[in-house]
Amino acid sequence: MFQYLKNSYNELVHKVTWPSFEQLAGSTKVVLVASVIFSLVVLAMDLVFETLMNGIYSLLG
Repeated sequence: MFQYLKNSYNELVHKVTWPSFEQLAGSTKVVLVASVIFSLVVLAMDLVFETLMNGIYSLLG
């Protein structure tokens, strides 16, 4: 167990490359924009479906 922890620590410190602040900020902006676009698409689909269902219900009674 001790060897595993030692190897894990060694890998995190010496082998893992961490992103810079600029890379992290850029990735965050991409995720934020993609999330907003996705939520707008879902909103549009919801409004179309709601309108369609209201039309069907008004025709049926």
